[in-house]
Amino acid sequence: FSGSWNSTGRRHKIPFGADRHAALLDLTGSLLLVGPSRPGVGFGAEAIVLADSAKGVVGRTVWTDQNGDRVYSEIRGDGTKPGDRIAGTIVGGTGRYAGATGGYEFTWQFVLEAEDGTVAGRTQGLAGRVRIEPPQPVPAAQGAKP
Repeated sequence: FSGSWNSTGRRHKIPFGADRHAALLDLTGSLLLVGPSRPGVGFGAEAIVLADSAKGVVGRTVWTDQNGDRVYSEIRGDGTKPGDRIAGTIVGGTGRYAGATGGYEFTWQFVLEAEDGTVAGRTQGLAGRVRIEPPQPVPAAQGAKP
């Protein structure tokens, strides 16, 4: 699949040394996907991210489709500057995405920050793969009558 992710939210930044800072980002937005292997077309997307200007970013995301089914992923990457690369690992989901696995990558096209901590960002080159295992039948208990 491929697509785009646009987010807005808040960033709380603290100094962490002379030329370093740490920030917590709380983002919401929309994720639109194309391609035959996409898990869905459109999702509401939420992310909680810890960003360290010297160490990169780590976070968790939830994509929610129009039926309320969710895809969960973990993200890691270079940072939040334009061109910084982020990699996501899909670790499960709910409803039709239960058992989902896979991964995706993107770079930041832009991240804008206002003085009040409001942020907005857009990805470029978002692409990945997802595998959704069909539910396995539950075996009947031994000795149970049909």
